Amino acid sequence: MRAALYIRVSTDDQAREGFSLDAQEKRLVAYCKVRGWEVSDIYRDEGCSGRVIVRPEYERMMSEHECWDVLLVLKMDRIHRNSVNFTFMMDTLRKKGKEFMSVQEKFDTTTAMGRFVMDITQRIAQLESEQIGERVKIGMARKAKNGIGNMGSGHPYGYVYDKGSLAVVEEEAAVVRKIFSMRVEGLSLRNISYSLNSSHLMPKRGTEWSAQAVNNILHNPVYAGYIRWDGFVRSGEHEAIVDKEAFERLNGLLQK
Repeated sequence: MRAALYIRVSTDDQAREGFSLDAQEKRLVAYCKVRGWEVSDIYRDEGCSGRVIVRPEYERMMSEHECWDVLLVLKMDRIHRNSVNFTFMMDTLRKKGKEFMSVQEKFDTTTAMGRFVMDITQRIAQLESEQIGERVKIGMARKAKNGIGNMGSGHPYGYVYDKGSLAVVEEEAAVVRKIFSMRVEGLSLRNISYSLNSSHLMPKRGTEWSAQAVNNILHNPVYAGYIRWDGFVRSGEHEAIVDKEAFERLNGLLQK
């Protein structure tokens, strides 16, 4: 078995007994002698945080994976202090047919029990990741109910963000109502944009209205008090700018 010995110290660790680079190396070399493993190479990262993966020797070690069979560390926190990064590393090692061993925790994927412990560890990490995803989705749903929906970092013409929800900007809201009114009267998108530009009414972005910008206003359900969320159009909790019935007549949209 060819072993890659990885040792790391951060600035704080260097003053702690037993965690110097030389002390770690000495113990790992001795462990390899007991197991009868060949030391392929020793990778020493000095002054590097275990919370990131951008470390010179760590990256060199992973790029030279064909030269070793097992990755050996003194403690698991010497290789990673982030569970997501650790899980990613373990997935990478498994795909490449490599083993992992931590001396102090007895975490050893060269044995059946070690592989069982690794599987449980990865399942726990997956559970944590899925729970984080659920909390993010709940947070996004709450934002959507306040009218934010899936609009990204910007906010639609006629509104501004105020304390986490959409508040009406009256001057812009009057323009939105004018657009809907002209469309109900039968004006084309091009004629509506020409009328707005002739009146020197500026859009939120750019210097003049285009037919496409007018069309986007007319088809955005946020102006009728709706929000788009999770593939559906639903009632939001923000103030509508135009009448829902008028919006639905123009768009054939039914509340869901």
